[in-house]
Amino acid sequence: MTNYNEQIEAFYRTYMKQNPQAPQTYTAWSFGGDDALADKLAELVVQGVKTATSSNHLLYELEDEPVPKPGLHSVVLDRAGIPRAVIEIIKVEVKQYKEVDASFAFKEGEGDRTLAYWRSVHEPFFSKEMEEIGRDFSSDMLVVCEEFTVRFIAHK
Repeated sequence: MTNYNEQIEAFYRTYMKQNPQAPQTYTAWSFGGDDALADKLAELVVQGVKTATSSNHLLYELEDEPVPKPGLHSVVLDRAGIPRAVIEIIKVEVKQYKEVDASFAFKEGEGDRTLAYWRSVHEPFFSKEMEEIGRDFSSDMLVVCEEFTVRFIAHK
């Protein structure tokens, strides 16, 4: 098990007490490429608006990391690393960027939840990631599309 800070570990332990079937292992991370986006997207998760996320498949390959699988639990953090929610992946598909559809864009919960909006923010995001590894963005690039359900929310 990865060692996270005490606050994250305590948060997940609280979740496990209420959900004894929950796995012992989990990941912890924040959404987005910057602090403000991390807070905004974490809030959308807490509100139940954001139930999906997408990531660059090539990065999994280059980092020799497995693509997430259904059943994986994660603690969603805000910009300060504060736990906001526990999510469980319920569906994973790897598809070309150009194959991401309006239904998935709606589940991502961002902006006006349209495919046009999804593309308007994800193309620059993925372009920047690809540039950082010396590659060019392409609509044929593979994207990991994950759907999740919120299992536990932090109480403020």
